[in-house]
Amino acid sequence: MTLTAIVIGYGNELRSDDAIGPRVANLINLWHLSNVQSLAVHQLTPELAANLANVNLAIFVDAMINSKSEDVQVEYLLPTKYNMITGHSANPQSLLALTKSLYGCYPAAWLVTVPGVNFELGDCLSPIAEKGIGIALTKIISIINKV
Repeated sequence: MTLTAIVIGYGNELRSDDAIGPRVANLINLWHLSNVQSLAVHQLTPELAANLANVNLAIFVDAMINSKSEDVQVEYLLPTKYNMITGHSANPQSLLALTKSLYGCYPAAWLVTVPGVNFELGDCLSPIAEKGIGIALTKIISIINKV
């Protein structure tokens, strides 16, 4: 069966609320959805372009630092005009541009950002992050169901 969607949660799991992205990806993985691949990664890397080229939908999940709001944000993404990736890490838009450049296509893509307040060393999430993860999961399943 062909995958229709990929969820990529990224962040540092040793920096408290920065683990929001990987936590969301791991929770989605527990759902065992046959048409969804879920990856928890430390950072976005160029190698992920191969994964993106093989799906119709990509959902990136990250923690939002210094948010003035406690709302989970959902934003539709387009590739940047340039596929410049500095070093070994990328942002979702440059990763989409790289995918387009290498494979001639890219998936529809969304960025889900969840507010976090504690980015100190640790593995516990703040109550705001915990609440945001629940909201993010609801928003993500809604996006996947529209595919």
